[in-house]
Amino acid sequence: MGSFSIWHWLIVLLIVIMVFGTKKLKNLGSDLGGAVKGFKDGMKDGGASPEDKPTTPAAAVSADKNTIDVEVKNKS
Repeated sequence: MGSFSIWHWLIVLLIVIMVFGTKKLKNLGSDLGGAVKGFKDGMKDGGASPEDKPTTPAAAVSADKNTIDVEVKNKS
């Protein structure tokens, strides 16, 4: 009773398909693929530091007469 043969795995696969159905297994595969893609995108975008992102110049921002212009300095 060492390893399973190909016939054992085919019977297990047949039982899984009968229990869950092909539609649920297809949805599970697409959901898993979407989760992996979202994780990769998050890792790619999450690695950038806030200083690397471009900021809007002060001249491009419109302000009315009652707006006070201030400058924020970050602690390093």
